Amino acid sequence: MSNHPHARRDRARIAGGIVVFALLLLGASFFRAQVLSSSDYALTATNNRLRQIELPAPRGTIVDRNGRIVADNVPGYAVTILPGPKATIEATLDAVAPILELSPARVEALREGIASDRHLLVGTDVSFEKVSILEERRSDFPGVYIETRPKRRYFGGAAMGHVLGYLGEITAEQLDTERFEGYEQRMIIGQQGLEAQYEEALQGVAGHRLVEVDVLRRIVGDFAGQPGQPAVPGDELRLSIDLGLQEFIHEVFPDSMTGAVVALDPTDGSVLALYSAPSYDPNVFVGGVDPEVWDALNSDLNRPLYNRAIQGTYAPASTWKVATAAMAIDLGIIEEHTVMPTRCEGGMFYGNRYWGCLGEHGDANLTEAIAGSCNVYFYQVGLEIGLERYLELANSLGFNEPCGIDLPGEAASVFPHGPDFWVERFGARPTEGETLNLAIGQGPNDQTPLKMAQFYVALARDGSAPVPRIVPAPPESAVVSATTGAAWQLDLSRAALHVIRDGMGAVTAQGGTAYLSSLELWDLIGKTGSAQAGGKTNAWFAGMAGPWDGEPEIVIVAMVEDVGPDRGGSSTAAPIVAKAADYYLRTKRGLDVPELQTLRDHVMTVGWPTWSTRPDGN
Repeated sequence: MSNHPHARRDRARIAGGIVVFALLLLGASFFRAQVLSSSDYALTATNNRLRQIELPAPRGTIVDRNGRIVADNVPGYAVTILPGPKATIEATLDAVAPILELSPARVEALREGIASDRHLLVGTDVSFEKVSILEERRSDFPGVYIETRPKRRYFGGAAMGHVLGYLGEITAEQLDTERFEGYEQRMIIGQQGLEAQYEEALQGVAGHRLVEVDVLRRIVGDFAGQPGQPAVPGDELRLSIDLGLQEFIHEVFPDSMTGAVVALDPTDGSVLALYSAPSYDPNVFVGGVDPEVWDALNSDLNRPLYNRAIQGTYAPASTWKVATAAMAIDLGIIEEHTVMPTRCEGGMFYGNRYWGCLGEHGDANLTEAIAGSCNVYFYQVGLEIGLERYLELANSLGFNEPCGIDLPGEAASVFPHGPDFWVERFGARPTEGETLNLAIGQGPNDQTPLKMAQFYVALARDGSAPVPRIVPAPPESAVVSATTGAAWQLDLSRAALHVIRDGMGAVTAQGGTAYLSSLELWDLIGKTGSAQAGGKTNAWFAGMAGPWDGEPEIVIVAMVEDVGPDRGGSSTAAPIVAKAADYYLRTKRGLDVPELQTLRDHVMTVGWPTWSTRPDGN
């Protein structure tokens, strides 16, 4: 039966059907692979041989008011491990770590950021020597990509540290904020100073390029089929800062002391210089700060990372007396020739205590009281104003809030918001006697050097005080945070302003406490101050300078901490202000800056110059 012709024909038909079915199935598979799924397989193949490399954007250049470069970018080397199996990336990281001299802590941090579908940026500031070693042994490090990346470079060093700030890797906390939406891990951003304040404008837009890799993940060249996307550099920032002035202040500030100097342009209130001592060099943060350096900066008792110019609050002492005078003139209580009822004989009685003065000033008028820094005079002015009215006017001038400068971290000055301040802090209502302390810059009255500079700008102008800015015209892409600071106006006539300036002029005139800080070419006027705080003496000088026959062109405030019991504003802070003012006004006019600038410089070196008058009149 099995050999029957019909049986053989049936088996042949079945076999033929099987063959046809197999051919149809094979054809369908070929059709599916070649036609229906061709794009998927092509994409997989492309993904296996192509890698997209990010091209970081150069951060925007920063220049000073004169066009001098303050921060720019230079080529640097970065090392990246391309995406791949996690185990492979870990092995590659372990292999390159000794060559790049990565610390165990850094390696562990990199391990936590490994993802099979993401590049691992191992180093952003790798030296040429280390890159050369990797290049020589490229076959030993498949998946390692070396590229030139823009590297930040700062000019001015420690002189500009607190203004510019520094860069650092974005933190997990920052990534969770609305501000950094769209940012990614391992991105380098501004962490302090202008780098942080104008991060969005300076960051730019990253680009990308495609490279081809072989089966061992070794890069064989660029992918010619797609040109990639070039990076877009960040915006340029033009500062109001004078880099030369900033560097000069850094040079003349006493090496062993701490403090701050703020210089403002009275025409618009913009910042000419903002210096805090001690400082730090932002270049040490480029490519990641060394842990030992970071620990040293944070453990230093002088706190070099602390910006005293905008964060430190100090009793303003006698520099505040012109504020009391301005408020009293504004209210119509005093004028140039006003003499207080109680004569100054070294102090006065009020309430159940004796309120002292540093001298016997007799029947002083306003100009004489400012020149002699007479406490007794200003005690009485404060009483004439009255506590509640004094608090109201001082608060209207912003003496209990930040100025609104375009730098992160500015502190609000400390000043009672009203009589309830004493209730909240001390549990009792204040007496009128509190006005005596406030009137001479003591008591619960702590101001930042920047706030005092802003006030003196008002005296140098028409009574108005603009918000101080370091970048007067930010780029459109800048994200400038809202500020509580605001411009304000004292209702003072030009004559009243000149009365106050005449008093400050007597401070640096013959017989004044800061006479030795007077200058040959410029009219320097101001007010000294010495504040006792925690057993230490902080020295102040707040003033302005310009041509003898013109308006002030610069306002400068210097505050030096803990100068010692035998020194004060006239011997410590005033020379800094005088030298800085002389430097700025001379260089502004293209004049050379002499080695001997102040009267003190001449007297201590070559004797009394011909442009000054000796105390004996000769």
